[in-house]
Amino acid sequence: MAPARRPAGTKKKASWGGGGGAGRRSAWLAADGSKRWGEAFFLLYTPFWLTLCLGVVVPFKLYERFTELEYLIVGLVSAVPAFVVPLFLVGKADSIRSLKDRYWVKANLWIIIFSYVGNYFLTHYFFTVLGASYTFPSWKMNNVPHMTFLLAHVCFLFYHMASNMTLRRLRHSTAHLPHSIRWLFETAWILALSYFIAYLETLAIANFPYYEFIDRDMMYKVGSLFYAIYFIVSFPMFSRIDEEDEKWNLSRVAVDSLGAAMLVTILLDLWRIFLGPIVPIPESRRCSQQQAGLAWFQLQNEREHLIL
Repeated sequence: MAPARRPAGTKKKASWGGGGGAGRRSAWLAADGSKRWGEAFFLLYTPFWLTLCLGVVVPFKLYERFTELEYLIVGLVSAVPAFVVPLFLVGKADSIRSLKDRYWVKANLWIIIFSYVGNYFLTHYFFTVLGASYTFPSWKMNNVPHMTFLLAHVCFLFYHMASNMTLRRLRHSTAHLPHSIRWLFETAWILALSYFIAYLETLAIANFPYYEFIDRDMMYKVGSLFYAIYFIVSFPMFSRIDEEDEKWNLSRVAVDSLGAAMLVTILLDLWRIFLGPIVPIPESRRCSQQQAGLAWFQLQNEREHLIL
């Protein structure tokens, strides 16, 4: 008997899996519609703040005329739209979800906690281990410029969206392999991407003269590995948000981000204790930086003075 024919005008339903087909979902994109829209929005938003900072302010040296207020305004103009624009430009999947269930809200919450801890506490490791310093005029919190809190947020959003998509693509490509091999591929990719992002950021701001290093060459090679610790921890943890069928609530997002920040703190402090600074830190700079920062840095400094 000949196989039954489909009625005229009907089309075969496209498969989600291999083979061509208009309905096939890209292995780069999230299955959840809200997450898919959120990742696309943050990636498409990146050129706007990136052009402002690296395409206008730095090459035209506008920063030479900036006061504390101008630096703060640049940070606000870069970061605030990441919270405001999605309120008005609502994705189709988000139109039927409450605000707390939308992926862009969860992503912003995770990143704002992680980047806040990274700036408020962990920047002091850059001072004491990497020999970095900020010399531009700025209002500060715990000796860290307010502008860096704001710019770190949009930078980290971009980095983590790129990580999400590449990790998803890698997992799709290695799905047929044994678990241990998949784990090795994913670990290698996270290490490589983390170092690349850290190195690229350091290189990208090389033309801004008021974020200084004692030894810039050492910062590129070794300091980038130190900075990469942030992303070695955060990339795989952040990617889990709403990636599977179970959707995260805001409490879980906040706790997960705090856990990632704590793990990074532990790893950075282990570096400080066992490996120490990558360059000799002048006593004058060390003392000025430890007027704020982390209590155990100050305690160590006091002990060193007692020994001397």
